[in-house]
Amino acid sequence: MSAQTKGHLRQRLRRARRNLGGTARRLAALRATRRVAALPEFRRAQQLALFLSADSEMDTAPLLRLCTQQGKRIYLPILRGDGNRLAFAPYTPGQRLRRNRYGIAEPVTAGPGLAPQRLDLALLPLVGFDSGGQRLGMGGGYYDRTFAFVRRHWRGRRPRLVGLAHEIQRAPDIPTEPWDIVMDAVVTDTRVYRRSRKSRRGLNKQP
Repeated sequence: MSAQTKGHLRQRLRRARRNLGGTARRLAALRATRRVAALPEFRRAQQLALFLSADSEMDTAPLLRLCTQQGKRIYLPILRGDGNRLAFAPYTPGQRLRRNRYGIAEPVTAGPGLAPQRLDLALLPLVGFDSGGQRLGMGGGYYDRTFAFVRRHWRGRRPRLVGLAHEIQRAPDIPTEPWDIVMDAVVTDTRVYRRSRKSRRGLNKQP
């Protein structure tokens, strides 16, 4: 698939989620939150990365409330000084935020942020996904570069990578590049898609 066709797919999927009504989005967020809450990875996680929803992404507000209620340490992505990767800053609801150069809200922090290797779980935004666990993002490659160590034979600690999406963001096939990260699971408003532990080649549907 050419870069142009990939761009068209990105536009189509973004348009589909934007066309969802407000009530549908709120219900989808609650349903997805219940499914995330049931994941063993979420139950075990003490340090997890989330994102603040933008551009009609799955609303993470209910999930943020749940994490706060359960005493989990929440981190949000921030652009690192080199501008090529992400670090993760601690966040509590109501904390002061600032806009980065892309207009995305980030916690105001004086430190370098938490390294991705120290997370237990990372919940990722996405534009589209397929049954192979491939993720279509916005095209900047920040998450791919940040979690590149997961693609290698990493022997140390590593977070589980779980995408959050509306079911309508599922595509038959997402084109892959050598640097793309593959998700361990995707949670939507209707089901959980989980990678097979044996094959690691695709996602299995779960209610």
